[in-house]
Amino acid sequence: MIDEKQFLSDLNEAIDSNKLTLPTLPEVALKVRDAVEQEMSSANEIADIIASDAALSARLLQVANSPLYRGRVPIDNLQMAVARLGVRLVRSLVISLIMQQIFQATNDLLDAKFHQIWEESVQIAAISRVLSYNLDHLDKEQAMLAGLIHNIGALPVLAMAETRDELVQDAAELDRVIDILSPQIGQRILEMWDFPESLITVPANFLNLQYESDGDGDYSDIVLVARLQANLNHNTDFEMPDVPAMKKLGMEPEVNIIEIEGVAEDIQNIEVMFHN
Repeated sequence: MIDEKQFLSDLNEAIDSNKLTLPTLPEVALKVRDAVEQEMSSANEIADIIASDAALSARLLQVANSPLYRGRVPIDNLQMAVARLGVRLVRSLVISLIMQQIFQATNDLLDAKFHQIWEESVQIAAISRVLSYNLDHLDKEQAMLAGLIHNIGALPVLAMAETRDELVQDAAELDRVIDILSPQIGQRILEMWDFPESLITVPANFLNLQYESDGDGDYSDIVLVARLQANLNHNTDFEMPDVPAMKKLGMEPEVNIIEIEGVAEDIQNIEVMFHN
């Protein structure tokens, strides 16, 4: 069994010395985010930034015409897409759509694990978005993004694991180390990306079933419940009724949100968005 404290120390040292690079947001995502935050940028200006990335442009148009966002008239250009969706929604979508670029393995031996984490993240993103429907104080696109980035800390752990045969060859041990270290590393990544505090807390708390948010529930609560709904919780010491996040969201333990009429279709539509 690997010493996770020493592994974390080695991991942080590798990051600090630039021997291991943390995932970074592509320049186009940073430019879109900065432009939206300036609150003076027009839809045309945002569209021009996105147009510099042909693949992202095509994906955004595809999403704008998807069942989740389409209107009566099909959208065939970026300016229309940004104008219809709104710049803040576009900002969240751009960051969400480029996340798949970040979940790429650099080692064939760990490719399956990268793929598994991405698929789980997409599933949690879809459920998180649906869970936010009845929470007026939270944004459903931010909830979706929270689901996508909740386990972002696993990526540097996997990159470091490539140098440790005992982890590459032992899936159970690798999962254990990821669960222990991902929250701290994920928080560090989102701080580096200048994400809002409401999202930075998500990686830090997604495995903490004792987490209690202030107020009426937050994105960490949503992701926690989404993971419970997806049966991804590894902690068997808690019963659903005892999880504070369930109470915050007003969820009854016996309710399976995926089985609610119309919800399964929404979840499928969201998942398809990230598989094209």
